Amino acid sequence: MVNKLSVQRMASARVPVEQGEFFLHLYRNNRDGLDHLAFVRGDLSGQSEVLTRIHSECFTGDVLGSLRCDCGPQLHEALEMIARRGSGVVVYLRQEGRGIGLLEKLRAYNLQDEGFDTVDANLRLGHPADAREYSTAALILEDLGVRSIDLITNNPHKIDSLSELGVKVSRRVPLEVQFGPDNHPYMQTKILRMQHMLKPGELRDEMESWLDDRAVPADRPLVTLAFAQSLDGSIAQEAGRPLLLSGPQSQLLTHRLRRWHDGILVGIGTVLSDDPQLTVRLLPGSSPRPIVVDSRLRFPVEARMLDNDMKPWIATANGDSRRGQMLKERGASLLDVDTGPEGRVDLGQLLQRLRRQGVERLMVEGGATVLSAFLAQQLADVAVVTIAPRLLGGLPAVARQVQPPRLSGAVWKPVGEDMVVWAELDWRS
Repeated sequence: MVNKLSVQRMASARVPVEQGEFFLHLYRNNRDGLDHLAFVRGDLSGQSEVLTRIHSECFTGDVLGSLRCDCGPQLHEALEMIARRGSGVVVYLRQEGRGIGLLEKLRAYNLQDEGFDTVDANLRLGHPADAREYSTAALILEDLGVRSIDLITNNPHKIDSLSELGVKVSRRVPLEVQFGPDNHPYMQTKILRMQHMLKPGELRDEMESWLDDRAVPADRPLVTLAFAQSLDGSIAQEAGRPLLLSGPQSQLLTHRLRRWHDGILVGIGTVLSDDPQLTVRLLPGSSPRPIVVDSRLRFPVEARMLDNDMKPWIATANGDSRRGQMLKERGASLLDVDTGPEGRVDLGQLLQRLRRQGVERLMVEGGATVLSAFLAQQLADVAVVTIAPRLLGGLPAVARQVQPPRLSGAVWKPVGEDMVVWAELDWRS
């Protein structure tokens, strides 16, 4: 614990707000002269499991109501939750922009408009991805006499930091917020790169429960085909790159679905057209293994997928080539797989190889050639399809000549503006 004299309560006052009556305590940090706040409802002295929100200042979100982040809604929802319980505290820390200050935050906004996500924007400006620290919050809670807290957060780093400072966190209380077109990139970055524990509620649990009932074959993984399409069955393409079809809620559901699987398989065409997105989408820390089907070994040696901790497995027949050696030097694992009559990787042999290496559940995300191949060879067990309310007339998700299976036990659910269907694939007919 840091020196107890580093914060001092300077003043207190009753402040009635829309959510009810609170007391506002102002604390001054004697090391840097910053003022921090505790917004308290009820007598917390000696209390355990106090409902607590540690909220870092966000002028744009908290004051201006910016739609680029979820900070304002989080603050107001936390106050509502405390009011409903009848007691609790919001500790408001003056560390704007995840600790980099308002000036640098605005500069980061400009970088985000150029295509950088919030993490890379901070890093490009020479700052950590998250520069916040919580020692002041720990001292404020100690001054209030709080013994333990129920922490309102989706951020696992905040839980770990407070615990290391001696704050007893009894439990995490999720804070659900709305996704919108303006904050969607920010929310996706929180989930995929900062491990925030956001989920689309009970629907994820329903889907995972349904998947848990599917038996894993003895000689290969359980294969889930997952893709988004328009109403007319198309996968959008723009200048050779996939377009984002589905809305933020269904994308979040898909992300959670990925984590249910041991591996995520895509074709080399998806890597060549979408590598920057795949870097985030497939590899958010403790993610499933990325697997790439690449018969002729066109995988770029400079691909960003190779910069992450979870290196890809590449299924190919050309592993002994010079490119293969260079990819191995960068950490990729090459799976030597035979090719069929058309010169493509033998998917049946690949699945057997993956099963032997511990992959029991495999999610196949595309592109269209790979999806069609799994269907044509009857190697898929489950399909999870997001249908977006758009007409594209573009590239079909599944080749027209593929004989489709019957969908067994299909479940249809609206997710935001999209419709998501999952079903077992019945090949008997």
